[in-house]
Amino acid sequence: MRTFFTRHLQGERGEKYGVPSQECLHWDQSDSEILHHARIVLFAAISLAGKTPGTIRLSCQFQRRVLRRAFMFTATIESLDQEGRGIARLDGKTVFVEGALPGETVVAHILKRKPSWELARAERVLTANPDRVTPRCPNFGVCGGCSLQHATPALQVAAKQRVLEDALQRLGNVRAAQLLPPIHGPAWGYRYRARLSVRHVLKKGGVLVGFHERKSSYVADMRECPVLPPTVSALLLPLRELIESLSIRDRLPQIEVAVGEPLHPSSQATANGLAHDPLAYVLVLRILEALSSSDEALLRAFADRHGIAFWLQTGGPDTAHPFHPPDSALMYSLPEFAVSLPFAPTEFTQVNHDINRVLVRRALALLDPQPGERIADFFCGLGNFTLPIARSGAHVTGIEGSPALVRRAEQGAQRNGLMERCTFLCANLFETTQTTLPLLLPLDKILIDPPREGAVELVKALPHANDASNKSAAVRRIVYVSCNPATLARDAAVLVHERGYALRAAGVVNMFPHTAHVESIAVFEPDTPLFPGGVGEEGEKHLSAPPREPSSPRCCNKKSGLLP
Repeated sequence: MRTFFTRHLQGERGEKYGVPSQECLHWDQSDSEILHHARIVLFAAISLAGKTPGTIRLSCQFQRRVLRRAFMFTATIESLDQEGRGIARLDGKTVFVEGALPGETVVAHILKRKPSWELARAERVLTANPDRVTPRCPNFGVCGGCSLQHATPALQVAAKQRVLEDALQRLGNVRAAQLLPPIHGPAWGYRYRARLSVRHVLKKGGVLVGFHERKSSYVADMRECPVLPPTVSALLLPLRELIESLSIRDRLPQIEVAVGEPLHPSSQATANGLAHDPLAYVLVLRILEALSSSDEALLRAFADRHGIAFWLQTGGPDTAHPFHPPDSALMYSLPEFAVSLPFAPTEFTQVNHDINRVLVRRALALLDPQPGERIADFFCGLGNFTLPIARSGAHVTGIEGSPALVRRAEQGAQRNGLMERCTFLCANLFETTQTTLPLLLPLDKILIDPPREGAVELVKALPHANDASNKSAAVRRIVYVSCNPATLARDAAVLVHERGYALRAAGVVNMFPHTAHVESIAVFEPDTPLFPGGVGEEGEKHLSAPPREPSSPRCCNKKSGLLP
């Protein structure tokens, strides 16, 4: 079509229809101008065929098909970006191509144009990557939950490793001395936390329950979801019928899914008769109006029939409370460290519990806590890393910005008999300064597990690693667990170029298979060590040994809102 524009509609014939004579379509013009010229070309082509544009009625579908072809191109994909889109070059401009994989040649059409980049979607694959597979989920491409089901898990991990390396090099100007073996596991049924939207849509025949459609506020018409645990996936259609029967079906906008181990196994088994299932399933209903007595009866019957628990949430997350069974509660365990952590369904926990166990094992192997050491766990949350560190014999201080999570972490330490080696503080770590941080010093080692925003103020406040005049204040090792390669790269640049540390090792954690989300872990030590040992000596075996596979996305929304 582009060739047709250039060859046949220039000169007198092109100018007759108002088409620029030098080039029918100027690709650096605004979208509205391009659409205007494309429509002119459409009617010009009809006239050249001996028809009169004004006498022909064209359907909108036909116009869209012709205009779509006007923006189609062929390109070879070089790599994937941080959102799982293919990267190609067209006329010197970067094009992000949805649905394309590295090494593929695809025919794509342009969706959006900007001065320095374009967004496109693959329409046809001419040369496929050997790791391209048929997506397992029938909702793939419509649902916004997954973006990489068309790639094998091995390709997904390799692409995420490259995203991490590129971010460190391009944004932070740093390079890891060693790449850690990636942590990965089973790719299906892993999502133990999810937020499902609920909409009553008459045009769709009733209530919809599921994730949002891609780049839309509409709810996808989902009947199954293979990344959810099978028990939860099987509930999508029954939940539609249940909510359709409630008096408040238009006042129930969301369902929070939380899966874990039952805090009270005996009562869980008695309530649902599913003693063979080691997991407990909680659905938190966000309700904007009170339930009627009939609604309550329907919920109780549904919970008993399907072996799940309902909680109700009338306001913010703190208002969530058990409805039926009334004593339903969740926990997750880290058996390797003899630790169990109770949690509420609306509190932050890792989405993928099995990968989390391997991640904690890897983090502690790299940190290598020893009895008597002073260690800080920044952004500690429930104590996911704090309690295993304390189990090693070190004294650990956990710092978190949410008072509710601090209280929950203290309860977890008491439950596990670790309060003597644990201290928890509530502080806004995004406002850390070189004045406030020394109150925690001296520290031997630290672990940082921030939300997506990273921890730039914290790392800026750290003492210089090689300050011989204040050797006691220097931190010997930093383990950084990240859920955003861009902010990790930014913080790594501060540690390496300003605070005297070296990036000893880094690697990816595939916490969210089939999504573009990149979780990673990195280790920093003084560039010129003031201390004996280090990852290169005492921890090398942990860097080179591949992680054990677990038996089976991280939500990054931890809050830090209080001043020290």
